[in-house]
Amino acid sequence: MAGCERRADRGFVTAESAMVLPVLVMFATALVWGLLVVAAQIQCVDAARAGARAAARQDAPDAVVEVTRAAAPPGARVTVSREADQVRVVVEARPPVLHGLPFGLREEAVAAVEETVRAAT
Repeated sequence: MAGCERRADRGFVTAESAMVLPVLVMFATALVWGLLVVAAQIQCVDAARAGARAAARQDAPDAVVEVTRAAAPPGARVTVSREADQVRVVVEARPPVLHGLPFGLREEAVAAVEETVRAAT
């Protein structure tokens, strides 16, 4: 009788593996995608800060946008505005890989405008 039970269990490990492996692959894919989203969010933070610093130094508006886009994720939208003595830079991007998801990445940085001294020529 013991021999019959062993023969019935022969394909059991294969069936378990066939059920578990797709779940593990999906879990690993979700982890990698989550890391990509976090990395893109950090890029948005860095880009907004770099743009705010450039705008606070009163760099040319085109230069501010260029500096911000260089640090931002590909395809990010950059908005620069000035309100009295502050500049505000907003960076908005879509999450990487899965672009159809209903959320986006957004970061904003605000800096006080620095007074510049221009040399008389």
